[in-house]
Amino acid sequence: MGMPYFIAVEKFSPHSGQAWQEYIAWSGLNHLREVVSLDILLCAPVVDELTAEDWNYNVQENYLTDYFHDLDYLLRRVDTFDHINILAVLLNPESDARYLWADERFEFLGYDLIERTTGVSALTNCGGFDQAFANDDLSPVGLLTAYDDACKVQNLLKMHYPDDPHADCDLWAIWRMNRGSAT
Repeated sequence: MGMPYFIAVEKFSPHSGQAWQEYIAWSGLNHLREVVSLDILLCAPVVDELTAEDWNYNVQENYLTDYFHDLDYLLRRVDTFDHINILAVLLNPESDARYLWADERFEFLGYDLIERTTGVSALTNCGGFDQAFANDDLSPVGLLTAYDDACKVQNLLKMHYPDDPHADCDLWAIWRMNRGSAT
């Protein structure tokens, strides 16, 4: 497994005000303290317009141009933004990702299941899939913490919801940069 990709995303938490309150009421995920996700609607990428220089550092395959290979470049690029999360991510790891990459500046948080075509999280932004997982299976940041559980949910989504496009997901391992580590 190679190096992770890096991405800066907006934080989505109680500090998001009315949007957070409406989300919790809609989703029923009352136990969440924050959503840490690659969901492009809940935690939108911060780099929304790529510069010419970005193309020297970003991922240029599979429509992942919001992701970067170079953490230092990304940190410089977003250093004026507030209320963001810097994430390190691995796409479709073949084993428990917490053992595949380590950096003392990052904390492993868990796994997200992101719809391949829209970038929406099946875990936190599809209204729930009762036959694949329960709301309380999710961590306080909306992720599955165990690799085996994430793989199981990914397979159950395909099995029980074959006609639902939200159930066709990639598995992403997610680490978050600790506050203060970017300086």
